[in-house]
Amino acid sequence: MSGIDGMDGDHGVTGFDALRRAMAENAEEPEGPARNARAEQLLAEAEKLNIPLAVIEALGHQLKVYNYSSEKAKMFVPFARLLRMWDERPEDFDEYETHSLHWVFKWMTTGMLDQPHIPLAAMEKWLGEMEHRYRLAGHSERAVRSAEYSVAAHVGDLARAERAYAAWLAADRDDMADCHACELHEQGWWQSQRGRDEEALGLWAPVLEGEFTCAHEPHAVLASSLTPLLRLGRLDEARANHLRGFRLVRSMESMRSAYADHVEFCALSGNEARGLELLAERPAYFTDDGHPRSRLDFTAVVALLMDRLTELGLGDRPVPGPAGRSWTAVELAAHARAEALALAARFDERNGTVHVSERARARMARRPLVERLPLGVRAVRTAAAAAVVPPVPVTAQEPGLPALIAEAQRLSDTLQPNAVEAWAAVARAAQGVELDPRDRAEIADHEAMDLGPEGTELFERAAELYAEAGDPGESLAARARAAYVRALAGEVDEALTVVAGLYDEVLALYSVDDTGVRQTASVLMSRARILMRRVHEAEEDAVLPEAEQAVREVLALVEGRTGDDVRLAARVAEAQAMLAELASRAGDVEAAAELFTWAAAGFVEAGLPWFAVEYEARLAGLLHHLGDPAGSERALRAALEHGGPHLEAIGRAQLRLQLAEVVGGRGLDEEAAEHAMEAAHWADEAGEGPTLGALARHQLGGFLLRQGRWAEAAEVLESALPDLSAETHGDGAVVQTQWWLGDCLSELGEHREAAERRLQAAEIARHWPEQHDHATLAHLAAESLGAAGLPVEADRAYARAGGLWRDLGNVHGLIRSLRARAWLALRAEDGADAARELMAEAVRECEVALGETQAEEAAWQRLVGELGHTHRQFGDLLARSVPEDAEDDSIRAVLEESLAQVVEAIVVFASLGDEALDARTGAELAAGWLAADLSRPAEAKARARAVLDAYGGADGSGEARDDETARARRAEAEQMLGLMEEQDS
Repeated sequence: MSGIDGMDGDHGVTGFDALRRAMAENAEEPEGPARNARAEQLLAEAEKLNIPLAVIEALGHQLKVYNYSSEKAKMFVPFARLLRMWDERPEDFDEYETHSLHWVFKWMTTGMLDQPHIPLAAMEKWLGEMEHRYRLAGHSERAVRSAEYSVAAHVGDLARAERAYAAWLAADRDDMADCHACELHEQGWWQSQRGRDEEALGLWAPVLEGEFTCAHEPHAVLASSLTPLLRLGRLDEARANHLRGFRLVRSMESMRSAYADHVEFCALSGNEARGLELLAERPAYFTDDGHPRSRLDFTAVVALLMDRLTELGLGDRPVPGPAGRSWTAVELAAHARAEALALAARFDERNGTVHVSERARARMARRPLVERLPLGVRAVRTAAAAAVVPPVPVTAQEPGLPALIAEAQRLSDTLQPNAVEAWAAVARAAQGVELDPRDRAEIADHEAMDLGPEGTELFERAAELYAEAGDPGESLAARARAAYVRALAGEVDEALTVVAGLYDEVLALYSVDDTGVRQTASVLMSRARILMRRVHEAEEDAVLPEAEQAVREVLALVEGRTGDDVRLAARVAEAQAMLAELASRAGDVEAAAELFTWAAAGFVEAGLPWFAVEYEARLAGLLHHLGDPAGSERALRAALEHGGPHLEAIGRAQLRLQLAEVVGGRGLDEEAAEHAMEAAHWADEAGEGPTLGALARHQLGGFLLRQGRWAEAAEVLESALPDLSAETHGDGAVVQTQWWLGDCLSELGEHREAAERRLQAAEIARHWPEQHDHATLAHLAAESLGAAGLPVEADRAYARAGGLWRDLGNVHGLIRSLRARAWLALRAEDGADAARELMAEAVRECEVALGETQAEEAAWQRLVGELGHTHRQFGDLLARSVPEDAEDDSIRAVLEESLAQVVEAIVVFASLGDEALDARTGAELAAGWLAADLSRPAEAKARARAVLDAYGGADGSGEARDDETARARRAEAEQMLGLMEEQDS
């Protein structure tokens, strides 16, 4: 290679090495027009160098960035030029570029499928050209048959596609075959298109499990798997693959088709709102025209999603669409459908078939596969409220009205949840009909119940009608209900005054048998409820005795007289629940728990399990307080079961979140995640997404993280953060979410982003009285900054952490921060001296701490071990600090220093006995290799034998260990012995 190694100030390339560096840097940039434009500039610079290989490499780079972008149509020009150069002067191509030229033949042949302006005959010609050139180069026909299959599948020639598919799999894999991941993706896609979803997922499994990966896998497989998983009812996997997969394709411009799969998944799983969010993230996808086939995929799923919104009554909703105008769902549906069908028609005209149009129409006509699949991320329910259909008037002569009244009476007598609606139906059916006073009383009474605090006047009207119907007791009960709703509105004293008179009246009636137990109990219960309201509002406990007496009066009246009367059984259960609340208020938690248990059981035995839910939830909290998590869990599960379909969304959310916490505390992270997911879903349904929903997402992210599901956890935690606030959820929840997210991003290799999250969390924790979390987060942020290639920032963060560890008296944290800074310093230019000083400081801190500590044995041993590891790392650091161009004497001197530190480590580890055996033998081997480098084979052999003896010896003496570490140590020691003996001979 010739040329000057450098670049001028205007980014002009002044040498081949500089060109290669510039191309490597450009390859790391995000996909898109900017990267493509730079590749074009670099080609122009390469042509100035007058080096054929430079032009070849620049053309290859340009072709590659075009392929991984939305401008795929530009690939063909550089490839044609490369092929011409090959045909004219193949000797200008080195081995790598020769391989690359043949490799990209596949891109050209299948890439033509994506461009409807390229004739089918041209594709067949290129397919033949590819086969001919591969044969000449000695390559397998596997890639050729794969390309032939792609052409046949695209045009709808199923017979040819199946033959080519079989030939593809039968041919030998060689270095021209696509990577395993890409091949399995395409093979699985074909099986799914042929209706064989199980087979497809079987083929995709190694890619989904991470066995095979590449630049675009598992990204594409995750996307392709979504609809098959939904069709098979494997909803948990579909959800996980969406969260994992969307995270991978979100920033990759070239993956519009995979992105479309995620939009389609949203449309088919009841996540229309998220589908709209996805469209809003990628406005350019509506108009990018460099790859017509992926544009067809995208416009088809846009039409599908918009049609779904229109079906839900949201056709007039504003939606994201092509720039330049505003769009409603109905308008965008028509636009996207027209675009998709026009694109499909262009392909079909080129292909001479109708296959592409048929597939596009089928895709746009797909129906939802599940009503709603909760994803755990933020969501807004898109479904419109059901339209209210005006009731059809019913006359008294029609048989429907008596039946409606009978059914409503049955439901109200047995306290069924829909009794209010039943009486409302009676009212609608009886418009213009004169009902008897009793029925009119029931209608007014139940309408008042539905209105809550606004129902006072209707309760009074019901009371008048009950009196007119000859039921003075029920009239008093209705007035007592009116008093109770006044108490609910804050007029507690006024309500007590009213109910006191009603109490006297009903007892007088009851004493002369002018009313029954049911009506009397109703008045007494309303009085007890009002007194309980006063308890709730009072700051002192002086009001407790009067409330308790009122509750016990209800029990004295009703107990033993319930018979088959559901209403009376409910009075007993409710009274026990009131006594439980009073016991809890008085601080007798055990009595409260017992009484709530009786109350819940009473409702269940009365056939009213939905009334038990509130008290089972209260019981769960008390049992948790009493240290009975198993009982708390039983109560929560019972509440969910007993609430059944009658539970409101907010109640479901609260119970699920509590259950997630309890189950998670038992280490059942998978089940806990399911409950947290449901909690987030129901919180969103209840309109509490920013409050309870954010907390549920916070918990869900933590449970997913504990299962190692990093990508899913990151997606959920990122979704929770915008709604989490110190004011609503506490700054602890905000810090923990940032912390968990940082851990996820670190595991995913997104180190710069991980550092940002950890630093944000550290900034909040900086203000806390206890600084351990602040120190830990600063330390973790430093690790991420170092991994992100930001050594200056990393050193600053480690220094911050080190200062905090020192203030906290945490020697281990301080030492580890110093060691980390030493390694960072070594990477810097002329940083060896600073690195030595930092590592020496770490040793000194260890020794000072050991000299001062009075710690217990375990803490002492841990500190001794820290000293051993610091000496060992010091030795390693010195060995790696030797410049390549150093003189022999200076190299030897540094290696001697390094060996001295490692020997110190051996001595320290040996003092800890068997607890530090593996650490000692690792140091022994390091010392042996250093001795070998210093030409002291006898010392190296002695170190190797010491390792063999430590694990039972090569001769089998002693009790040999046979775990993985022991086997690896023995193998390395034997290797060292063999090499030293070869040198001796």
